[in-house]
Amino acid sequence: MHKTMRRMIAILALAASTTAAAESATAPELTAEQIIEKNVAASGGLEAWRKVQTMIWVGHMERPGAPMSSMPFVLQQKRPNKTRFEITGVGQRSLRIFDGTHGWKVRPASDGSPDVEAYTPQEARFARGEQVIDGPLIDYQAKGTTVRLEGIEEVDGRKAYGLSLKLASGEHHEVWIDSQTFLDLKYIRTSYSSAGAPGTVSITYGGYKDIGGLQIPSVLEIGTASGKVPDKMVIERIALNPPMDDRVFRRPGRPSRRQMVTIEATPASGAPIFPSRPATPPAVNPDPGSGPR
Repeated sequence: MHKTMRRMIAILALAASTTAAAESATAPELTAEQIIEKNVAASGGLEAWRKVQTMIWVGHMERPGAPMSSMPFVLQQKRPNKTRFEITGVGQRSLRIFDGTHGWKVRPASDGSPDVEAYTPQEARFARGEQVIDGPLIDYQAKGTTVRLEGIEEVDGRKAYGLSLKLASGEHHEVWIDSQTFLDLKYIRTSYSSAGAPGTVSITYGGYKDIGGLQIPSVLEIGTASGKVPDKMVIERIALNPPMDDRVFRRPGRPSRRQMVTIEATPASGAPIFPSRPATPPAVNPDPGSGPR
């Protein structure tokens, strides 16, 4: 064989092997099911999260440019998808409640009495799609979610597995799992404006802590496609499985002491307080006048 031809063949073979090596370095070596198994195990295990039936988060929201740079909140959650979110800003408290089917927003009226407004159909749809207590990958099959592996990409400087989720509702969400720790890095889901216009909200997780064998984020950055600086949700402490009456999720009237949650309160005996794994927090607009949406 001519020397020049042999050299060309050698160069082409080297190029092909280099390309194959580069592709294998970025191609996922695991299936979507295996990635989810590792994610669930890394976060504490399936059985541990199944045992959590109620949860209370206590913390504060940080929003650049807001009248109050730090706004305290209390979020009560109860399976399967009941939520009650209360946030304080500029001397006023706003409340949003979802009982699993219907939701209500409460804002102070001009005379100081509560102004109660029902959720729009879009807000109710958003609330029904919330992953209360655990994340989108915990018991995903039981929730009717199907998952497809999209590949590996870089998220905030870390290589992550990108997973595409199709929920039972038909909506498509995305989640990225750290390829080294197998913990959640980022989650993007559908959101809706008060006028019903669809959009997206992204949640980036940070500040993971090893607490009782659970790897748990304590800081969540919540942003939209608008490009604005994301809001920050700081989870300071949480009560697991505290007694929680369904009445706190009913349509609100005038707030009573029974309905109010004191931020400094301790949970029932035996319920630990610590930052928890809020894998999919409610997408919140920390404007005291509107609360989470």
